[in-house]
Amino acid sequence: MSATTTVTETRASVPITAETILRLFPDIDTSGDALEGHDEEQIRLMDEVCIVTDEDDKPIGTASKKLCHLMTNIDKGLLHRAFSVFLFNDKNELLLQQRATEKITFPDMWTNTCCSHPLSVSTETGANLPDSILGVKNAARRKLDHELGIKKEQVPLEDFHFLTRIHYKAPSDGKWGEHEIDYILFIKANVDLNPNENEVQATQYVSAEKLKALFEDPTLKFTPWFKLICNSMLFEWWSHLDSGLEKYENEQEIRRML
Repeated sequence: MSATTTVTETRASVPITAETILRLFPDIDTSGDALEGHDEEQIRLMDEVCIVTDEDDKPIGTASKKLCHLMTNIDKGLLHRAFSVFLFNDKNELLLQQRATEKITFPDMWTNTCCSHPLSVSTETGANLPDSILGVKNAARRKLDHELGIKKEQVPLEDFHFLTRIHYKAPSDGKWGEHEIDYILFIKANVDLNPNENEVQATQYVSAEKLKALFEDPTLKFTPWFKLICNSMLFEWWSHLDSGLEKYENEQEIRRML
């Protein structure tokens, strides 16, 4: 068991022990050679500690970002919490980013504004849905700054709208992938961008029609979670951005997209 595979969450007021993770994932892959040859900063970020959940999004422990994204562990059922931010400007255009070549998972792919993970820190965790929503909103503000240079004062906590959660699994290559309970957050804000080149190589704002046209371009690649969201509910949500979005907010059930 890796030292980064720590357990800090509680469930039903009962502490979760390291034995819980060992029992659920007795053959967890903690090998170190998977990161050889990758960018040093991206390797460092793989030590961040993610929130491991069951399929109902109940925290059952924590594990490093690296352990959570190895396909060998995903294939054993390891599941973690994530979020996806969709940021729109005052023209109702969606901000897209193209992930940097240095990224270990899904490099060079276009995706929604920001996709990342709440960490096992007091401001980003939660064992019930309201606390978990607050945690992912805090994490979203942190990552919007880290990836895109968007300062927190431009994306106030109260301006984020939680819509739903999706449960999906997607391989990146033979070694890495995603298996997440992904919180979908909408926010409308005019922001200043200063992208971190180690995270983001390009950005663009698109209308709904422009995004549909981009999907028809065979030279462009999109992250699997973004395509899943676009192919299901994004355009309907988008059309209600200024009126009626509240009927889509705070969905209690997890959408299964496996």
